[in-house]
Amino acid sequence: MTKNSALADRLRAARLARGWAQKDLARRIAEIAAAMDIPMPQRSSLIRLVKSWESGAHRPRDPYPMLISRALEVESAALFGTEPTPVPTLEIPSLAPDADLYERITRVVEDPQRIDIATIEWLERCLAEHRRIEDTLGSRPLLPVVRAQLSTVADLARGATGPLGDRIVGVLAEYAQFVAWMCQDSGDLAAALRWYDRSHAWALEAGDASLAATTLNMKAHQAWSLKDPQRCVRLAEASRWHDGRTSLGVQGMAAQMSARGHAQMGEANQARTRLGEAEELIRRAAEHPDDEPAWMYFYGEHWFLMQRGMAELELGEGRRAAELIERGLSGLPESYRRDRAWFGACLARAHAVEGDAEAAVTVAVATAPDAAAVNPYAMTELRATEHALAEAGARVAAEAVGDALAALGSPDQPGEV
Repeated sequence: MTKNSALADRLRAARLARGWAQKDLARRIAEIAAAMDIPMPQRSSLIRLVKSWESGAHRPRDPYPMLISRALEVESAALFGTEPTPVPTLEIPSLAPDADLYERITRVVEDPQRIDIATIEWLERCLAEHRRIEDTLGSRPLLPVVRAQLSTVADLARGATGPLGDRIVGVLAEYAQFVAWMCQDSGDLAAALRWYDRSHAWALEAGDASLAATTLNMKAHQAWSLKDPQRCVRLAEASRWHDGRTSLGVQGMAAQMSARGHAQMGEANQARTRLGEAEELIRRAAEHPDDEPAWMYFYGEHWFLMQRGMAELELGEGRRAAELIERGLSGLPESYRRDRAWFGACLARAHAVEGDAEAAVTVAVATAPDAAAVNPYAMTELRATEHALAEAGARVAAEAVGDALAALGSPDQPGEV
């Protein structure tokens, strides 16, 4: 008898009560997930999951408890033997509501017209916590949970009016922007564009110019990653249309994204002019950090140094790029594991471009484990480092990087970021 046998019996009984085979439950779970835009494995894999739950071999993990409960139309507490979670979240102590708040959230989820400020503030805290966890874990473990949260927030937004309605639509726009970023980071670029567009529309509806501008900046980032520099520049400049109603940090992000587009086209003067504008805006933003929106928490002096380094790398200035990225990395917290992997990979390629094969290998080998674990884009950049070393005639160094990557397997490779 397994520790999950009681749960397995309840799941099996609830399924049989509907006259369903295991494949029917898998099909219904997939339908509900599709309606909520939550990615699911292939149907055959989903059927195997149902079998493992009903055998007691495994306990369903988020977002499956919520999907199973909806599919079987049975209260979560009756199936899983626990109090239902009003909104799916990771198990983070700081997000656990007290009894009063728990009751408030539950009532609001059941009746969105009862939306209150306490529930909205809790959702904002959820989003902030998950953003920071994503810095360490990468996007893929969080994407299903945050998509499920977004679905709940969308339900609440439909029931809210007045100032609370504006506020919850703003939260919805932030959730959509975060989901878009995680889709992009996971390599689902079409979904990322759809969510950026939704975020932009909701931001305009909520009157949030800074978020509307940010979605354009992020679309510029995606264009840059697809090596479409002209579109990168156009989108970044379109973001500047909101200047005067956006924070200085958001304006600085637009200027540096425009710079990256110009750098990708080899336009050094335009790129460095925009970088100078961005640096001044970010310096002024740092003097008033409370004026910056919550999602700009990561953007500061050290981050900008690495962005400048990436532009110099695009321009073929390996030595200058390496110096800037090294300085930026020195101030980037260890908790930013995904980003440290990406900029570490950029640093390795910068060393390769400047002709320092030894430094390129050292950085690449040190970066590779985190790149393989949380950032497939960084893996792609490390392969570019291997290629750059080979092209420069540093065959032994290229083989050393290739061997380090091969030892870590072959995760998905969505491209550049």
